[in-house]
Amino acid sequence: MELYSYTLHELQEMLRKGEVTSKDITMSVFKRIKEVEGCIGAFITLMKERALEQADMADIRIRKGEIDSLTGIPIAIKDNMCIQGVRTTCGSKILENYVPPYDGTVIKRLKEQSPVFVGKTNMDEFAMGSSTEASYFGITHNPWDRERVPGGSSGGSASAVCADECIAALGSDTGGSIRQPAACCGIVGLKPTYGRVSRFGLVAFASSLDQIGPMTKDVKDCAILLSVISGYDSLDSTSVNSKAVDYERALKGDIKDIKIGIPKEYFEKGGIDRCVERSIFNAKSELERLGATFVEVSLPHSEFAIATYYLIAPAEASSNLARYDGVKYGYRSSKAKKLKGMYTRTRSEGFGQEVKRRIMLGTYALSAGYYDAYYKKASQVRTLIKRDFDYAFRECDLLLTPTIPNPAFKIGEKIDDPLQMYLFDVFTVPANLTGIPAISVPCGFSKEGLPIGLQLLARHFEEEMLLKVAYAFEQHTSFHLKKPIIKKEES
Repeated sequence: MELYSYTLHELQEMLRKGEVTSKDITMSVFKRIKEVEGCIGAFITLMKERALEQADMADIRIRKGEIDSLTGIPIAIKDNMCIQGVRTTCGSKILENYVPPYDGTVIKRLKEQSPVFVGKTNMDEFAMGSSTEASYFGITHNPWDRERVPGGSSGGSASAVCADECIAALGSDTGGSIRQPAACCGIVGLKPTYGRVSRFGLVAFASSLDQIGPMTKDVKDCAILLSVISGYDSLDSTSVNSKAVDYERALKGDIKDIKIGIPKEYFEKGGIDRCVERSIFNAKSELERLGATFVEVSLPHSEFAIATYYLIAPAEASSNLARYDGVKYGYRSSKAKKLKGMYTRTRSEGFGQEVKRRIMLGTYALSAGYYDAYYKKASQVRTLIKRDFDYAFRECDLLLTPTIPNPAFKIGEKIDDPLQMYLFDVFTVPANLTGIPAISVPCGFSKEGLPIGLQLLARHFEEEMLLKVAYAFEQHTSFHLKKPIIKKEES
């Protein structure tokens, strides 16, 4: 078995025993990238030269006995997180040549353990999308079927992990952008509680919704990576000052005392693919066999989640993206001589269609005369949705839902139908609106052989509960062990 196909914790153990070096692992990963990247398109920027230098430094550290959980491990970073001296584009023309002069907090925390940064992964422009088709740098393909999307907006990170082009990756989740591509690609993706992981150095989309999280080959890797990136940060005013947690310790014990809720509204009105529904209920049966008990719960305002999200997120985006005007940094149009014309042309030429659509929606929702009818009303409904979850968690410890309503769709199938694209996030958006943690784990395959994801949601700051149940399920199933066959000659 090639080194690139191992998990983070397996390679960590091999490094500790001196069986391999970080240089060996890194060379194996870049060999894999050379073989398959041409037909996957997971990366915007590769960092091979720097990565090999980091691997050498990690090996020196390991020889001294100074090894942490991520030392020498090749990791990919979504291209909306700032790494000092490395191009950070957010998948947009307007930031095509932007090189940040600082590290984001999650990058600083990773660097403390001396991992290897493989590169920056492709994404929907400014994280606005559900398919990684809305990137200025091209489409990313699903490793399970190159004619299908990998999900979005963290589709590059999901595809890179799935195709073994890295050992683990970071993504960001504003409305499901970690969990949804994780489900499409058959990997594990976790959105932490809002405030658990610092957003400093994450290019903002919707500041009350954005959260950075791990995307990995299995649940144990997810726990390891979350332990490193989480924690209080004074540079992020929304960061919660809570004690550090070793999430790997949560992966122990049985789940016999855990009660899991099934939201009845998610299954009553249809809209879920039969293969997805069957896989979810098979997963429910497996968890029951392991000792968990189930109860039906109600989330009566969940039907308004998508509408609420697509007022709040664009409103915040229109404010956050106002800084890209061609004056301070980023792309500047050369076709206008006057200042106002330069602003207009820069933003018209620099932003893609989906970003411009959301800026217009958000600006309209915040405009005089419409604020009360749209943004204010959406904020009130957001409170009702949060209250539904609070009531549901009085009856259970976790909630179980599908991650996505149907397996990955074909490239081009929904790009011209924004409403259908938005509905792909119907099960993931509520966790962002309420700020609760949620995880997606593989739980089956469709008749076409496409992965299906199971979503578990917990109360605020109960990631340990999520990981414990997800790990128990994973240990008694084999869905996470299956790998796509990628024909190298297609690259």
